[in-house]
This record gives sequence, structure tokens and C-alpha cells, in this order.
Amino acid sequence: MEPTAYTVLKNALGQHRASRRTPALRLPHRGTMTNRPHRLKTFSYLGCYRYSLTFCTNFRAHLFVDAQVVQLVLSHFLRAASEEGFSLLAYCFMPDHVHLLVQGDSEWSDGRRLIKYGKQYAGYAYAATYRRKLWQPWGFERVLREEESSVIVARYILENPVRAGLARTVSEYPFVGSRLCELKALLGSLPT
Repeated sequence: MEPTAYTVLKNALGQHRASRRTPALRLPHRGTMTNRPHRLKTFSYLGCYRYSLTFCTNFRAHLFVDAQVVQLVLSHFLRAASEEGFSLLAYCFMPDHVHLLVQGDSEWSDGRRLIKYGKQYAGYAYAATYRRKLWQPWGFERVLREEESSVIVARYILENPVRAGLARTVSEYPFVGSRLCELKALLGSLPT
């Protein structure tokens, strides 16, 4: 098994402390992203594209267990989606991260701006209310291919709480949904 970045840094810290010649390294919190994910260089992010997005809370803190925090963050993502011409096909707030499935509704829908402003609006509102930083830097994005079904990806996102053992069924988990269609219709044949 290949060592993780956390293990490598931890081993380096032990070696530095043992030598006492250099100050101790500061380890990032476990679960903190240490490398910036790269965007596609040849892709414009403009148009009617669909994106699966994931953003983690700062230090993977369990902030999305409070309905008020979830509502605050969701409202600001909806604001950014409206401004940038996107529909929110599905969302799932796990305790320390959020999954979003979004779709550009016009040729001017800008995926980069949606990501930037969604995180910025929610982060600012959260910091103003709770006096803490909300997000880890960056996030994960995936552009869906034309042949990928939005319904299948949405169902996968919505089933996260069940797979994580946070709920027995999707419908009993309070922080999942869609702004485009009813949850029952989206889940279709899944047990609700």
C-alpha cells in the first residue's frame, strides 16, 4: 500500500523533531486537501454543461448537521445558480461536505463563476454569522459527459447518507433534495 501524504508528512515531522536542527513541520489537519485540483485547460466552462461538485468544510468540521447552517449555505448556492444561469438538479449535505449536481441553462452559464460565487457567498454569510471559516480551499468538480444520465448521478448523490449509515432511506435524511423536480420523482424506483 502506498503511503498517504499525511503519513509522509508525519514521518518527516518525526525525523525533523529527532534531529532538533530545524523547527518542526506543521501538519495539515487530516482530511484537509493539500494539493489544488486542476481545472481542464482546454475546457471553457461556458454553456449548457452539467457538473458534479463537492466542497469540504474547513478542517472537515461537522457543520452541516445544523438545519440553519444547511439552509444558509443552500440559499447562497441557489443565489449563485440563479445569477449564473444554472439549475440545481440535486444536493446532499453530508456532515463535513456538500455534493451538488448543477446544470447550465444557457450558452452564457459559467461553471467557474458558479463555483467561485457559490462558495464565496456562502462562506461570507457563514463567517458573518458564526465567526468561523466555512470552506477548505478549492473543491472537486467533474463535468458530466453527454451520455451520462443526470438521474443516475443525482440518485448516486442523494444516496450518500444511506451509504454512510446516516439514514436507512434517502427520504428520512433531512439535507437532500432537488430544486428542479420532486425528490420522489427523482428517486423513482429507489426505496424511499
